[in-house]
Amino acid sequence: MKTRVVQIWGFLMTVLGWIFVACTMAMEGWKITSIGGMGGSSIIKVAWYWSSLWRSCFTDSTAVSNCSIQIVRGLLMSALSLGMLGFVLSLLGMECTFIGGKDRSKYKKIYAGGWCHIVSGVLSTCGYAVYAQYVSVEYFNPNFDGLKYDLGTPLFLGWVGSAFHSAGGFFHLWSVCTPLCGPQEV
Repeated sequence: MKTRVVQIWGFLMTVLGWIFVACTMAMEGWKITSIGGMGGSSIIKVAWYWSSLWRSCFTDSTAVSNCSIQIVRGLLMSALSLGMLGFVLSLLGMECTFIGGKDRSKYKKIYAGGWCHIVSGVLSTCGYAVYAQYVSVEYFNPNFDGLKYDLGTPLFLGWVGSAFHSAGGFFHLWSVCTPLCGPQEV
């Protein structure tokens, strides 16, 4: 019973983490800034600059937006793909599912699925960290003359999702550690 509970918790955490990471792919506002009006007043905003994973936009006070497309971030796409492979392997290997073969074969599947989730979490964490580092370098550079952006909500949601994804993968590994790595019965 203990193994099933750990596997179910691992699966739920990886699903939640994957959903968080997938949601950030579609969210706007990865980095944001605004320009105040009337002598730099922070109350009246004249223009908003924001950027997502896919595009960079400028919206003026008349609510007209102009956007330019950005390069697709390969780390997050590969993390989501690897996470999907991890879901399939983990689902086939879970003790409470009746598909996937005998016990030893199921343990190997959930073990491989757990590693897919861990690597997926690390890849997505790296993707968010690279993007945050790019924004932070401009923000803290005293010689930078352009707009200074802040880190947006999708980055923080993505980091939490990455942590859930990796933690769920560790739960999967933990659930099969004894049967796979323990003493072999003859």
